Amino acid sequence: MLEVIEIGPLFGASGLERDDIDAAVGAAASTVGVLLISGPPGSVPCGAVTRESMLRVFSLAPAQQHALWRRSYARENEAVYRGWSPRGGEVAVDIYDLGPDIAHARRGASDDPLLGLSPLPALGLLPAWQEAVADYYRAMERVGAALMRSLARWLGLPETVFDAAFAGGISTLRLMRYELAPAPTVGNAEPRAAPGRGEHVDSGFVTLLAQHGIGGLQAQTREGEWVAIPALDDAIVVNFGALLERWTSGRVRATPHRVLSAARTRYSIPFFYEPRVDAVIEPLPLPDAVAFESFSYGDHLWSAMAAFPNFVDIADLRTPRGIAGA
Repeated sequence: MLEVIEIGPLFGASGLERDDIDAAVGAAASTVGVLLISGPPGSVPCGAVTRESMLRVFSLAPAQQHALWRRSYARENEAVYRGWSPRGGEVAVDIYDLGPDIAHARRGASDDPLLGLSPLPALGLLPAWQEAVADYYRAMERVGAALMRSLARWLGLPETVFDAAFAGGISTLRLMRYELAPAPTVGNAEPRAAPGRGEHVDSGFVTLLAQHGIGGLQAQTREGEWVAIPALDDAIVVNFGALLERWTSGRVRATPHRVLSAARTRYSIPFFYEPRVDAVIEPLPLPDAVAFESFSYGDHLWSAMAAFPNFVDIADLRTPRGIAGA
């Protein structure tokens, strides 16, 4: 079973305790590619009460949910990149994506769909919901920043090497509800992954995942073994993404993971820690760094998202901006 790393020292000054946490984070990032973290409640928000406050959004009536749907599902709605993707297909999943505007004042209008506003429930429908979501979003930003600084120190780089890229980032807070039928098994065979939630790696940098009561998440080790990630009330799961693996020349391992089927409704709350839309991703000053052509994060993200079936019909709403005009 994976140990839970208490990351409180990451929010403090340098010292032996923080060095130990850096080493533990780096070891997990470079091997299985996943870890469980906890910390002071003011720094690492955990617990059922915190999650349930945000998950109240799924109690909205169908018409109220429809008002939050992304344009791909409701042509009359304005939301393009953020918003609600309703359940459908082999796995019944509701996905509600929220961006930084839920927690930070918007700096002005933008023609970039990646910077579009998050559609929110009408005021009064869910008292104190927006405040709870904003507090959680800001806390997850702090956790993401602390982990990136920890990784920088472990890599032997200045701890602030990632700070500029993530200042004013466009991180996504995702609220998920899905219902999966039990996957069939043969004899004593291992249960196979649920349809549509099979093996994959996240495309970005760091994912901070709060599971809600029901497990099923598994991560794959370098040896190909699937390790169960328990759904602990007081811990958050950390996955590392493909772009961070590329950025660190493979020193950080992207986490192959999957979700096995469950007979009950399952909720999860991933937070995808992301840089600014115009952040330039270029090789880090690491020994034997793997060279690649620099690119803007926004161009990369839109290209990656446009490949998903539920984004294909809006793929032409954003053209590549390049580094200078990202």
